[in-house]
Amino acid sequence: MSYETYFQTNREKHLSQLQEWLSIPSISALSAHKEDVNRAAEWLANHLKEIGLEHVEVHQTNGHPIITADHLHAPGKPTILVYGHYDVQPVDPLNLWTTPPFEPAIRDGKLYARGATDDKGQLFLHVKAIEAILNQEKQLPVNIKLCIEGEEEISSASLPPFLEANRENLAADAILISDTSLMEPGKPAISTGLRGLCSLEIAVNTANTDLHSGTYGGGVPNALHAIVSLLATLHDEQGRVAVEGFYEGVPELSAMMREEFAKQGLNEDALTKSLGLDTLYGEEGYTFVERVGARPTLELNGVYGGFQGEGTKTVIPKEAHAKITCRLVGDQDPQDMLNKIRKHLNAHIQPGATLTITDGEKARAFNIDPTDRVLQVAADAYGTIYGTRALFTKDGGSIPIVETFSRVLEAPVVMMGFGLPDENLHAPNEHFNLENFDKGLLTIVEFLKTV
Repeated sequence: MSYETYFQTNREKHLSQLQEWLSIPSISALSAHKEDVNRAAEWLANHLKEIGLEHVEVHQTNGHPIITADHLHAPGKPTILVYGHYDVQPVDPLNLWTTPPFEPAIRDGKLYARGATDDKGQLFLHVKAIEAILNQEKQLPVNIKLCIEGEEEISSASLPPFLEANRENLAADAILISDTSLMEPGKPAISTGLRGLCSLEIAVNTANTDLHSGTYGGGVPNALHAIVSLLATLHDEQGRVAVEGFYEGVPELSAMMREEFAKQGLNEDALTKSLGLDTLYGEEGYTFVERVGARPTLELNGVYGGFQGEGTKTVIPKEAHAKITCRLVGDQDPQDMLNKIRKHLNAHIQPGATLTITDGEKARAFNIDPTDRVLQVAADAYGTIYGTRALFTKDGGSIPIVETFSRVLEAPVVMMGFGLPDENLHAPNEHFNLENFDKGLLTIVEFLKTV
């Protein structure tokens, strides 16, 4: 029986199993759902045992459980470690869901439920692909290990120490992850880079109280004036970040990556119009997809202070605040970047104002050479099933655990996503297009049989 026939024959059963798993509200961020998260972990562990995987363990952590399993009966063949997560985002606002988020429903060729595409649905593809090969051929063409966590949506606090402590048991020739998207329907992509992240909050203080602008205006420092002038020093007129040393460790784009970016065929005029803008903006010398995928940024996420109620209040504010995040690339070190920004801000704060800086999140960027053999095999597998070979992209977002896997296990990471950008992950009416459920199963089988 061909794999296409096998999956079609078992499609209703597979979707029913996935719907059963999706019905468990494994929301890692909410303590009220801790037992549901445990139930989702146990459900998956039991299912892995049922399909023939071995050494299935549910590891308790200070947070939510981590599941490991393996099937190591292919001597001389590569070992592939599959990573995914079974926790999901909160569902608010609930009133915007067409059907309840934990009552999975299929409409118009799409499976609707929280976790359908992020990440239970995509992870389930690997489970069913492994099961199919074992059923069809009684053995796997590679050695398989799984490491599945329940804290991805809350920054994976328990996983890095777990990887360090279990480095030998989790050793692999490649790590396989499906938690990303195709570029668009029928156009697969493999990400070769994820930007890192660092964040900070600043507070500017002046007098010990708000002051009357008639009595004191023009004679004392104004916290809002001070923070606006300070923030304006962070960029130059060409859109570059003006912090000294900000671009240290940033690699220049190779000709190959610029060609891959160009193949995406993004229409910048159409994008501009769709966003209701007159023009795009950013660092000179780079296209939009290059700016958001492969260049570092410093963005203001919030600036606030002073009177914000209805009408006018003639006040000189005594304090003002700003929230800042940076997306990082290449070898940029998050803490080093925070130190450089701190030095810049302290050097540019106006007289009469004091500055308080609080560091926030820190995560390194992930990068992999697209010429790596395992990525080329993955691109070919997409080509065989989708009829279009995957493009190599760099994504502007951050998935910190990807860099951790690559660094700790010293193995290439292959991000074979099967979602679509418009599937409402993290939003009401999250869904998974079943066309990519069907093709995803075949693509993973093709990858495992050819890697």
